[in-house]
Amino acid sequence: MIYVCIPSHNEAKTVGLLLWKIRQVFAEFPREYQLLVGDDASTDSTREILEPYQKVLPLEVVRNSRQEGTTRTVERLLKLALERTDRPKRDAAVVMHADFTHATSELPELIKRLDSGADLVVAEARPGEEGTRGYRMLRRWGPHLVPRAARTPGVSDALSGFVALRLAALRGALRASGDRFLQLDGWAGRAELIAKVGRQSRRTDVLAVTERLDLRERPSRLDPWEEAKAIWRARPQLRDLPPRPRAGSEEAA
Repeated sequence: MIYVCIPSHNEAKTVGLLLWKIRQVFAEFPREYQLLVGDDASTDSTREILEPYQKVLPLEVVRNSRQEGTTRTVERLLKLALERTDRPKRDAAVVMHADFTHATSELPELIKRLDSGADLVVAEARPGEEGTRGYRMLRRWGPHLVPRAARTPGVSDALSGFVALRLAALRGALRASGDRFLQLDGWAGRAELIAKVGRQSRRTDVLAVTERLDLRERPSRLDPWEEAKAIWRARPQLRDLPPRPRAGSEEAA
């Protein structure tokens, strides 16, 4: 089972079409899948848009009564995937955005990497000319703000928001983290997720992708300078990560 986890806040213009595009991908790349959408207290027509899709797609919608942010929403969806699975060593979750930034056409290759033995696959965005100058600078230099202790070997884009992970590795990361899995928000939360799951991953792959900022149906909500400062402030927490599992331990199995 592939659990496609999609955090969403006021993405009514794109989230429905995104779900249909994912359906088309899995029609041509037959795998059992479940769509998990986290509606982070949207104030637009997201609820109304999603209702008919729940009748025709394998879709479950998790709604936050108040806005909790992308990281909290992603954590809820990932924990829900773990609750649903009965085969965490086989099943996987994919985290992607609801605004078309991440291409659904990349899903088969992400899943193939998991099928071939990877526990974590990070889709690394190629720096392009799209977006504001501030965004391009954050995309290019932001990963260098992540401390070395939190970097996963082989991964250049520690701030990717498009990842696939085996649920057994996620389970190990949750156990190692204790009560609170993801403590950081925003792009720092992306780095935290990759770092914590990366420490449980026996093999981590990367996949070069292109972000499609031109397909967004709304203005960007990102302040690149504030996001960069938040990553810098998060460095002490990113350094303080759970240890890697010992060889032969249950988490490493």
